[in-house]
Amino acid sequence: MNTPTGFGNSNFSAHGKCTLVGAGPGDPELLTIKALKAIQSATVLLVDDLVNPAIVAMASPTARVVHVGKRGGCKSTPQSFIERLLITAVEEGENVVRLKGGDPFIFGRGGEEVENLQAAGITVEVINGITSGLAAVTSLGVPLTHREHAHGVVFVTGHAKPDDTGTDWQALAATARSAKLTLVIYMGVSGAQQIQAELLTGLAPSTPVAIIQHASLPQQRHAVCTLAQLSATIEREGLASPSVIVVGDVLSGLAQLALPTARVA
Repeated sequence: MNTPTGFGNSNFSAHGKCTLVGAGPGDPELLTIKALKAIQSATVLLVDDLVNPAIVAMASPTARVVHVGKRGGCKSTPQSFIERLLITAVEEGENVVRLKGGDPFIFGRGGEEVENLQAAGITVEVINGITSGLAAVTSLGVPLTHREHAHGVVFVTGHAKPDDTGTDWQALAATARSAKLTLVIYMGVSGAQQIQAELLTGLAPSTPVAIIQHASLPQQRHAVCTLAQLSATIEREGLASPSVIVVGDVLSGLAQLALPTARVA
């Protein structure tokens, strides 16, 4: 893949700067003030697919916006190409914002981008955003931790690299049971059947589960079920990516309500 016109063809000698900005789960009102200021001051923005267009629209009208798709189950821009764009734009003197859904350091590959930028001698600032796992359960009026139900929370990906064995779900289930942990699973819808089967080796079939799609957006949908019903519920309700799966006793109240697909304001 070639570098787009306008990158790599300048004689600027002064370095610009790069900021990794978390755009949050989607609702523009959940942006931090610091994130908004960075977006408004950027001259170049490299934007992930899951970033709300209303947030991109907050950028200066003179800023160059480059969409670098990153969406589960779809063709994505190679990570190495994105990193090369970031470095080239900074070297041209641009004020670059890498705009990422959720938080850059929670399953956003922000760590890889920082490492590559630093290796090129570029100082990077990171501005946190609300991660979708937190926004999803908050939209249901449920906490991730609770003194009676959960002593901690684990954020885990359900999507492993091709050369990686991925999460040991059986070990995680045993730990979650003994330590009273809430599990927040990102990118787990496509592998829900296997995840369910392995979690059931350590967690009770009656363990409450919520699947939340498009967290914080007007089109948000969710379903509440038990762990034994997870994959069947996803199929029945037509839930798809981007969704977060939450597993744990903090959901007990929702499970008792048994309102599968209700939208909670």
